[in-house]
Amino acid sequence: MVEAADPEQVRAALRGPISAGVAADRLTEALGEPLPILRPRVTASVVGHLVRAGLLVCLGGDTQFPDVHPDQVAALARRRDLPALLDRHVPLGPDQAARRLGVRRTDFDLIAGRLGWLSPVASVDVDYKHHGGVTAVPLYDAQEIALLEVVRPSVDWRAVRTVTAGRRSPLAGLHPAAPGGDRVFLAEVARIARVGWAAVVNWRRRQPDFPDPVAGTDVHPRFDRRAVVAWLLTHDKIEVPTGPTVASLVLAGAHGATHRFRLDDPWLDLADDAAGEDELSGWSTDADADALAELAAGEFGASLRRLAAPGTGPLAVLGEVRVIERFRSGSGGLRVTLAWPAGLRGAAAEGPAGGVVRHGVAYCRPGGGMRVQAARLRRSCPC
Repeated sequence: MVEAADPEQVRAALRGPISAGVAADRLTEALGEPLPILRPRVTASVVGHLVRAGLLVCLGGDTQFPDVHPDQVAALARRRDLPALLDRHVPLGPDQAARRLGVRRTDFDLIAGRLGWLSPVASVDVDYKHHGGVTAVPLYDAQEIALLEVVRPSVDWRAVRTVTAGRRSPLAGLHPAAPGGDRVFLAEVARIARVGWAAVVNWRRRQPDFPDPVAGTDVHPRFDRRAVVAWLLTHDKIEVPTGPTVASLVLAGAHGATHRFRLDDPWLDLADDAAGEDELSGWSTDADADALAELAAGEFGASLRRLAAPGTGPLAVLGEVRVIERFRSGSGGLRVTLAWPAGLRGAAAEGPAGGVVRHGVAYCRPGGGMRVQAARLRRSCPC
């Protein structure tokens, strides 16, 4: 019987629990390396919330920071919906909430304080020892925070995220929501759901559970924003963003070596004239930003073998890709902007190596003649 036993199964059965801190580090790694710009690290207290949500089993220790089984943590880390699970079950403190939204802490204080867009769902006592003793820290619903960009479409969130330290926030000029009176017209509901006004009118007429108006007139009814958002979520008209969109780049330097980079929350602005310039910006790590600058530092810049970004087909650029800006936001993120002549842009070949298969300027193939093909141009594509 001993000889027939599977040693790996025996080791797994005898493996002891791991602390909440170790479990938190493993879940953070599962969110991505480097950690996406709009994702706070998983902390030990998060593991306690996951236990209370039934996603992990407590194996002892402090109830707030419980010990858990490593295999359960590994199974949770493999789940593709891990970011959504964290948003659904784990409340966030003010600093974590600011990170989740990608803004400065002062901007988040404006959102939760003067503007009144968020209310605490709980609080936790934190002992700061020599810095004021025990303080009650408010906790906010992470799903509500993630939805802010969706339910407040009139806010220029890109401007809020890129404001520098010490500068006045774009949020400062907005009017606060009236206590208990955050109301919207049907046109605003349409903007939240990204549909036409007629579609919302049709929902209201055909769906008996559509929220009733709380103010306004029969011609111009007004609805409670929270009730409308809850209805849109229930009926799958909107989704909770689980993180930033990502652009993947494969660049080649002067000596031909290729390097892969990632830009979070990318913004691609394509010129509509071959004489203009295309620009791509996104959040980057310091190490990647340094590597990008080094690749593009040569006389002819770098070549873009393949750019994969939401909202456009795979692009490639023959050369002259360079870094034109490195911007440090007030929240601490580093945003990098690349640019290249629009006339050198083309469609990328299939496969990870990339390569140009179509572009809009005359070029000479190795060992071949001259040919011209038309490029498909697009205007300002937010990714």
